[in-house]
Amino acid sequence: GAEEGSSVSLRCVLRIYCSWTPADLPPLKKDFYIESETVASRTNNNIFVDDLKEEGEKRPFPNPVSTFEEAFQHYPGIMENIVRVGFSKPTPIQSQAWPVSLKGEDLIAIAQTGTGKTLAYLLPGFIHMDGQPVKRDGPGMLVLTPTRELALQIESECNKYSYKGFKCVCVYGGGDRWAQIKAISAGVDIVIATPGRLNDLQMNELINMRSITYLVLDEADRMLDMGFEPQIMKILLDIRPDRQTIMTSATWPSGVRRLAKTYLKNPMMVYVGTLDLAAVNTVQQTVLFCQEEEKKAYLFEFIHNMEPDDKVLIFVGKKIMCDDLSSDMCLRGLVVQSLHGDREQCDREEALRDFKESVVRILVATDLASRGLDVTDITHVFNFDFPRNIEEYVHRVGRTGRAGRTGASVTLVTRGDWRMAAELIPILERAGQEVPVELVLMAERYAKHKREKDMRPAVFASNRPYGGAIPKSHL
Repeated sequence: GAEEGSSVSLRCVLRIYCSWTPADLPPLKKDFYIESETVASRTNNNIFVDDLKEEGEKRPFPNPVSTFEEAFQHYPGIMENIVRVGFSKPTPIQSQAWPVSLKGEDLIAIAQTGTGKTLAYLLPGFIHMDGQPVKRDGPGMLVLTPTRELALQIESECNKYSYKGFKCVCVYGGGDRWAQIKAISAGVDIVIATPGRLNDLQMNELINMRSITYLVLDEADRMLDMGFEPQIMKILLDIRPDRQTIMTSATWPSGVRRLAKTYLKNPMMVYVGTLDLAAVNTVQQTVLFCQEEEKKAYLFEFIHNMEPDDKVLIFVGKKIMCDDLSSDMCLRGLVVQSLHGDREQCDREEALRDFKESVVRILVATDLASRGLDVTDITHVFNFDFPRNIEEYVHRVGRTGRAGRTGASVTLVTRGDWRMAAELIPILERAGQEVPVELVLMAERYAKHKREKDMRPAVFASNRPYGGAIPKSHL
């Protein structure tokens, strides 16, 4: 019933969506790319590309750029900002995404956070807005993103690379709604928003989205995980269907594929590395085995051995543990900040700022912070609690070893985490890390336990000791 209802609502959405006609819409220009001679003779290098066009001949894929000049030599305002910020060369995802998006194609960029994907869509977006033949009567670019932290980071990047005086506004739940409405009505060019709050403004007719011609769905996999698909569908109803759409995602699951098929037109796909889940190979990953009650001792020993310039992000599974650990550290005279969903928005922003600016070098956080946390100089990630799933492990570990640096992660594993052991092994292997013998044995014990449990009569299935932990007979 529910599935049938959702397919009916999707059909209704698509019917309205397809009813837009070109006569309703001002003219739109998308192609701003002038390929340099050096780029024309180049081939791809460790970047995988695919044309997802369903019918007709596949299009030639534009070659990657290897310098900022090759992408933006005709846009001196962009080049000035890049020189001012001091980047040396484009990241792999930027080098391939820029030619595709500057050509005006819809794009799917599969890349982990920390790969420079924000600039991969922002800079072409600036050029796109500036080059439109008709003056807009509202915002020209919309970036949809899963969390307020990520929205604020994108806003910060937007302001850092300010171009042609474009104004941006950040719209998210938990922020001052009236101030956001006031900023929009004063006139903005770029809207960076979480789906829930934008949907609220849309339903109350407080924002005009018909002027948007450049749309970004940032971290689409995360937005779907958080249940934002209905809001995204409603938002896209008000945006012209011939717009240019960029989608980024760290993974490529079926939900993201479906979203891309519905809302992107003949997209080109760019991905760096592999589409399989793989933790970054710039991170030295260590796995330590301990009892639940020993965890704090392991953590404090780690902190005691930190170098003065080290910066550690400590992940915990529960908000209460986040508060508990940070209180313990304060009592020991350590300077620490904490980040979780129950803290006031202003406190969360202060915690992020303190950590980013190295006012504090220890941040204790729940998984809320593990996606899109834009701090490039984190030296260590410490997994105090093992994450709920292996995808989250990859995203946590990806907080370090960014922007060309190396990093290290330490993960505490207790017997209660044994069901994750088998999934962690291939992640470590693919990243060229040592796989502890204990992890292999733990995976084997869990597989044996699961086989035995599946063979038991259902009536006894709930009688195992220790909940999800390893029964003593298996230790």
